[in-house]
Amino acid sequence: MTIQQPPIPAGTRVVVMTGATSGIGARALEHIAAEPTTTVIVGARGTGRTVPAGVETLALDLTSLDAVRKFAAAVIARLDGTPIDTLVLNAGMQVERTDTTTADGYETCFAVNHLAHYLLARLLAPYLADDARVILTTSDTHDRKVTFLAPKSIDIQDLAHPAKPGFGMRAYTASKLCNLLTARSLAEQPRVRERDIEVYAFNPGFTGGTNLGGESSPTQERIMRAVVFPIFKIVGRFKPEYNMGTPERAGEVLAQLTTGALTPPEGHVYVSVLKGEVTYPKPGELALDDQLRDDLWTQSAAMVGLPALTPS
Repeated sequence: MTIQQPPIPAGTRVVVMTGATSGIGARALEHIAAEPTTTVIVGARGTGRTVPAGVETLALDLTSLDAVRKFAAAVIARLDGTPIDTLVLNAGMQVERTDTTTADGYETCFAVNHLAHYLLARLLAPYLADDARVILTTSDTHDRKVTFLAPKSIDIQDLAHPAKPGFGMRAYTASKLCNLLTARSLAEQPRVRERDIEVYAFNPGFTGGTNLGGESSPTQERIMRAVVFPIFKIVGRFKPEYNMGTPERAGEVLAQLTTGALTPPEGHVYVSVLKGEVTYPKPGELALDDQLRDDLWTQSAAMVGLPALTPS
């Protein structure tokens, strides 16, 4: 039996969010759900997800473009004309190797982290309120100045259909570059600019306890605590981006961006957490490549079967 939800009251802030049931997103959701007169709709895979009281969940499988379309349709039906005040595209994953594909035939990390969220942003953009916000979670690992694993260049078709299996962390950093490029593209869309919609790419920084790659085994956890974390602690003395932050602090900043408690300076799309502080650094070189930005937007549109409304 389907339970009919009551209409959303007038004057309610509406937040639609992915990646809200674990890690940084779950911490952010705690803050967002506690805000008065706020309705939060969360897309989640599977059942039995624990969310704060009053938060609504709808089925969403980011490995399937058809499931993304069904989720968007379900959100639109649930809203019944009430606009979205903030769209938070936070879900993300890592893979060990780029040798798996989704039902649509795209490399899994690229499909989940970039393509599904690109489609969701395109489908829900017409239902955003004037002065709404769109937040895409990216990572400073997109930047060669931060890590050598960041891409030197991007072949969009090879990201979608790798010619041969590759290292999963490289696919992750490339997908996070795609998130930042998508944020820049979306911010330049004429209708987005006309309606004063703000678009931000959020970098939570190096954060422990997020389970991006799924649940770790006890052995992996021991190795992380005994070897990896101490190494990062030493490196962090010389490279601040490697100082490990907490999901609680990153989630708090994401919530502030979501609710409007934090407003970046005008002209800043990239918002970053560094050593617990909010900063507005210059994105990596590839993230500022306008031709790559436009190519990604156009080719992604073709992959999801939408017209390519390129930035103007």
